[in-house]
Amino acid sequence: MATPEKSIKVVKDRDEVVAQLADLIKQVSDEKTASQGVFNIGVSGGSLVGFLKEGLPKIQTDFSKWRVFFCDERVVPEDSPDSTFGQYKQHLVGRVGLKENQFVRIKEGISADAAAEDYSRQMARHFPQGALPKFDMLLLGMGPDGHTCSLFPGHKLLEEKDKWVAAITDSPKPPPSRITLTFPVINNALYCVFAACGKEKADMVKRILVDEEDLPATRVRASGSTVWILDREAGQAKL
Repeated sequence: MATPEKSIKVVKDRDEVVAQLADLIKQVSDEKTASQGVFNIGVSGGSLVGFLKEGLPKIQTDFSKWRVFFCDERVVPEDSPDSTFGQYKQHLVGRVGLKENQFVRIKEGISADAAAEDYSRQMARHFPQGALPKFDMLLLGMGPDGHTCSLFPGHKLLEEKDKWVAAITDSPKPPPSRITLTFPVINNALYCVFAACGKEKADMVKRILVDEEDLPATRVRASGSTVWILDREAGQAKL
């Protein structure tokens, strides 16, 4: 079995981060649609939505073969400004060849626990029966406290081993009710990708990539390759 790899790319500026991220997505999308007929990708919210809104329209790949999941999602209505799916619907559906029905969305109007269980069932339909889901790519975010997905420092969900998708109702970042992928699924992905820009990210990048402090984002170790794409300001500790 291949040893998991970590790749850290420090590029000139935000435009280069967007371009490098889009190029990597295209590469893996093309490989997977050719070999298995589908590209299973998990996305996050926050600044990633902006990166993808700018980068994806500039690449040529078969978006009709994409199946898009959420690394985490807020338990809110889809028309809420807090809905990650709502952000993608607004900024990406119709801009590239992605349709609403390609997104695997949480069920509305139910509790976080019920939504997490339902999302696990939905995921199971798209992966080999009984097997731990293996995503082709997860696009992850890194919060100012080092959280990723909705896995926060010191939270009990960091140690979850059995559930694929877990509920959190005490998120330190509002809104409090969310669902999130857990580390067994995250680290089973072929690629886990972080993209970050700006000097405000530099200290946390150093704590994760240089000091290797035990933070949620530090625990991400994809089965294939964990990739960090940083601009000069965010990656100054790695220059």
